[in-house]
Amino acid sequence: MTDLNRTAHLVGSIPLSSSEEVFCTICDAFGSHLKRLPDGETGERGSWILYQREMLLQHPAIEADTSIPKFAFKQWDGKVIREVELLKIRDDVDTSTLEFPVGYAVHAIESFKDFQRLQEEGKIPQNVRFQVSLPTPMATGYNYVSPNGRQTFLEVYERSFAKDVAKILDNIPHDKLAIQWDVCQEVLVFEDYYLGRPDDYERQIFDQFARLASWIPEPVELGFHICYGSPGNDHVIRPQDFALSVKIANGIAEGVNRKLEFMHMPGTFGEPEASFFEPLRDLRLPAECELYLGLLFDDEEEGNEARIEMARNYVADFGIATVCGWGRANADSLPSLLRCHQVALGDSV
Repeated sequence: MTDLNRTAHLVGSIPLSSSEEVFCTICDAFGSHLKRLPDGETGERGSWILYQREMLLQHPAIEADTSIPKFAFKQWDGKVIREVELLKIRDDVDTSTLEFPVGYAVHAIESFKDFQRLQEEGKIPQNVRFQVSLPTPMATGYNYVSPNGRQTFLEVYERSFAKDVAKILDNIPHDKLAIQWDVCQEVLVFEDYYLGRPDDYERQIFDQFARLASWIPEPVELGFHICYGSPGNDHVIRPQDFALSVKIANGIAEGVNRKLEFMHMPGTFGEPEASFFEPLRDLRLPAECELYLGLLFDDEEEGNEARIEMARNYVADFGIATVCGWGRANADSLPSLLRCHQVALGDSV
């Protein structure tokens, strides 16, 4: 087995109380199999980008768009996770000077202090980088903002996000840092999940990815996590195969004008047929880009092994992961999640 075949990737969220607890728990379990380590997205980030909605609701430039009905977030089986009132920028606001306090830099800078201290103490391997997992601007723009004025919102929000990322880059050593962009809402746009999908959505999506990549200077590592959503610890849309993930990954690789270090793509639960994995033959990542496949599920040891073996018929060299972060799972499932990684990595448990 190659080194990558014995490497795990963590998407981001982990249901623990602090970054220090995350770092120590993960490294104790399988730290030697990691290249990057996220802080677990603890605290207000526990529901991923829901705290961005809370930030917008408190902003004086934002109001509810009462001209359209609430949007129902449904998962693949029809279950309604939540209904939300969509927001918009007030008509009387000068958007040329408008900014939003995105806030990811505050968390990253504080978590890195724990990471740096623990690495100096030898509790985190020296070769492991601090991973900051970030939602794309379209995540908030599509999840919480009305199609009436969404484009203007995205322009302002992306401008604000760029400044927040710059703070991360100014405060964390570049040779210790990895940035992962979380690609979820874009997948759902491709699946025509949202109201008001623009005709040129593909161009808008891939242009956004190119801009986001351009913010990240080398030697900071750059990666992308492709996702079908997990607000109820389940797919929002259940993928039928790897075809859309491959299309998006190829588009990212073609549009990014800098080195791309890693790509994560989600599988699905159960025992999908060989046809589910067939599109992996069409994947065209740069030779230096590490591929991680989300094939692990807690309490599915035999299924995990079967999915990994099937995937290796189509792409031999990849690291392992779950389909998404663990933050929406019950905290009681954490021991099982750790164990399934250890088993897949070949560690005795």
